Amino acid sequence: MSIILHHLNASRSFRILWLLEEINQPYELKSYFRDKTTNLAPQELKNIHPLGKSPVIELDGKVIAESGAIVEILIEKFAPQLMPAKNSDSYLDYLQWVHFSESSAMVPYLLNIFNSIELKNGTQLKFLDQYAHAELDKVFSYLDQQLVGKKFLVGNCLTGADFMIGFVVYGLINSLNIRSKYLNIEQYVKSLENLESWKKAMSIEQNLPHQINA
Repeated sequence: MSIILHHLNASRSFRILWLLEEINQPYELKSYFRDKTTNLAPQELKNIHPLGKSPVIELDGKVIAESGAIVEILIEKFAPQLMPAKNSDSYLDYLQWVHFSESSAMVPYLLNIFNSIELKNGTQLKFLDQYAHAELDKVFSYLDQQLVGKKFLVGNCLTGADFMIGFVVYGLINSLNIRSKYLNIEQYVKSLENLESWKKAMSIEQNLPHQINA
């Protein structure tokens, strides 16, 4: 079974790169780079999927988008050990965290990233800035509490939920530079960074050839 990962630097695609390294599944990597002026994905990605976003994989020729869907598909096909048994309560927790990552967590994270850019450029923000900060604190305080005494999110073992939320909280700690506020999240990120699969994926990400392989 062939897998091609169309990988955009500094994007959700890191989730899939990390997952493929964890499950040691052979894959072909085609890398793309953000436009230096707009910071948007290059037009070449639209040749793969009409939305022109990443991650996108080709699984035996079938084009699949959306990182949550890709994580679930790859785990079910190649690494069922990375999800709880479907008839267990842990599986219900697992599904909630997988979807939490792209809904409850991602929205305030991105709003704060975008707001910081606007503020640096002199934009005066009123409601949106206040809302973004309040929502971010609500969501990540909740996550921080859920991580008390835990190394991983579900069943204290690595699952697809960690691949989904790991990308978000790594950005939270590093891009937004929020340290010493969410101590359990910070410790959780350190645990993920110590995984060999994370180290391999990060090394690949940081050493990508600076060209588009379309």
